Amino acid sequence: MKTKAHLNRQSLLLLAVNGLIVLAGALSGTFLNVYLWKSKQDYAMIGWFTVAQQVAIGLTFWLGGKWVKEYNKMNALRAGIVLSGLFYLLVLWAGPNAVRWIWPLGLLLGIAMGLFWLSFNVVYFEVTDRVNRDLFNGWVGLLGSVTGIVGPWFSGLLITWLKGDRGYRVVFTISLVIYGLCVFLSFFLKKRERGSGYSWAEPISQLRSKGNPWRWMTPGLVAQGVREGVFAFLIGLLVFVATKQESKLGQFTLITSAISLLTYWVAGKWFKPKFRSPGMLVGALLLWIVILPLLWKNGYGTLLAFGIGTAVFMPLYILPITAAGFDLMGRSDETVEKRVELVVLRELSLMVGRLLGTFIFIAVLMVSRTPLTITMLMLVLGASPIVSWVFARKLLKAEKSAVTNK
Repeated sequence: MKTKAHLNRQSLLLLAVNGLIVLAGALSGTFLNVYLWKSKQDYAMIGWFTVAQQVAIGLTFWLGGKWVKEYNKMNALRAGIVLSGLFYLLVLWAGPNAVRWIWPLGLLLGIAMGLFWLSFNVVYFEVTDRVNRDLFNGWVGLLGSVTGIVGPWFSGLLITWLKGDRGYRVVFTISLVIYGLCVFLSFFLKKRERGSGYSWAEPISQLRSKGNPWRWMTPGLVAQGVREGVFAFLIGLLVFVATKQESKLGQFTLITSAISLLTYWVAGKWFKPKFRSPGMLVGALLLWIVILPLLWKNGYGTLLAFGIGTAVFMPLYILPITAAGFDLMGRSDETVEKRVELVVLRELSLMVGRLLGTFIFIAVLMVSRTPLTITMLMLVLGASPIVSWVFARKLLKAEKSAVTNK
């Protein structure tokens, strides 16, 4: 008999906290790199800012795993929110001089993100199961799309209206208030049970174990991170460089997020485990194909076409790889007990991929910074989701069999 997927009160509350965090990021994070770019037009500088964040995220996941597993994971989640607020407070204080503090600011933001997302991912695993995980992921994508519509559009209009530094300061201040609200809401999440002792070497042990499914999932996650590491900051910058208008970047994110709103809703409602493998492959191929128009022109129109295509096809790719990774954590009582270490392994894998992609980006731009070079680089890095599917497909097919036999 089929069990209908539904979300309980704790799941809904966790979604609310996630939605607000994403809203704060949509308001300020969308324009953060543009704010830095306006002080210093240097793609490599933005790349190094990303590197600092990813190094800090990976180390925070690994070191913070002990806190999250053996002590109060909710305090770790709150600490991540507070440090995110502190980051924007420092950016407000530094103003245009923030470009001189790329590394410390990047490390602080990375620590904040690492603490929040480590705690969030562990709590997410605990409040969901194999039946409702796709539904929860669909709602996460849906909320991300809604905030992606409202946040950047509102910020873009506000920055354009207030003109210059003042608009950015107002937007960053609004994000500070939202972070404060997130801390308040987090106190309504139940205190989670503590686990047994934290194993520092567990990620290595998993990869050294012959026949362990993480030996397939890890390279798949690394490949996923290669695209994410660069595309996360590059697309917004390209739109701003092409238009020189924050309002256009806000318009771009409004349109693409509105489409994501629909596609994530459809995916969350209809995308089932048995479709994960073929769906992920189709999504990966189409995500690469939508880059091709940029070979002819790197203007706002072609960037918008790329953004729309990405919004349409991303759920096909991202939902299977996300759900499959967390399903591995629930395969047995032993893996459930090691869920914190496995979340750490998952994030370290993504970090390696993001760093690899960003290092490639920086190295290539040291040789050439022409629009064609950037587009060719996007084509190379944009093929990584296909590599991700190659490694994850066996796990996705095994998951389909497990669900079918239930």
